[in-house]
Amino acid sequence: MLATLRGDLQAARERDPAARTSLEIALCYPGVHAVWAHRIDHWLWHHGFRLLARVGSAVARVLTGVDIHPGAELGRGLFIDHATGVVIGETAHVGGDVTLYQGVTLGGTSLERGKRHPTVGDRVVIGAGAKVLGPIAVGDDSRIGANAVVVRPVPPNSVVVGVPGQVIARSRSRPVPARVDLDDTLMPDLVGTSLQSLLRRVDQLETVVNGHAAEGDARPSESGVWSGEDFSI
Repeated sequence: MLATLRGDLQAARERDPAARTSLEIALCYPGVHAVWAHRIDHWLWHHGFRLLARVGSAVARVLTGVDIHPGAELGRGLFIDHATGVVIGETAHVGGDVTLYQGVTLGGTSLERGKRHPTVGDRVVIGAGAKVLGPIAVGDDSRIGANAVVVRPVPPNSVVVGVPGQVIARSRSRPVPARVDLDDTLMPDLVGTSLQSLLRRVDQLETVVNGHAAEGDARPSESGVWSGEDFSI
């Protein structure tokens, strides 16, 4: 247990550049407090003290803003950054070295008893506000974008963006071990890419039919900035 708690501290130090010392993390990080409280509640849950475990998880929710059912399985090195609003359901399984941001939900989609929450693999990063719903698996080394809603299985080494979540295979496999995949500026824009592809094809068709592409249609510049001339703003 002590080794696991030290691993939780080390995970926070490695993945939060604002963290300066282990003592600061132990005293000031609600995400770490929530994970530590869960580890105690989880032990109580599996040793027959289920009411006490539920009371402990309720107290931890009030103090940290994180709602973790004591039946959930959390791997070593889990880091919940900023913490507020995170929900992890009873039958969820979270692998090792996983990073969750604020507002993440690992929720269920059924009232049936049994497995109804996600299984998250190792070294997965789930962005702020993302929802992973149902008894689906998220493969190792995958990345869930902020505010994505994931309702189908995610293969290993994938990226998921959008509502509902669209699964994208990485163009290059990530080495193991590798630095945690945290740069949100690298997330793909599927809608924007699709629209740009359609615009290029329309230009090609108009050039074939009319000899030139039409002018004056609304589209972003090469830098990705839309002009206000085409909109009532």
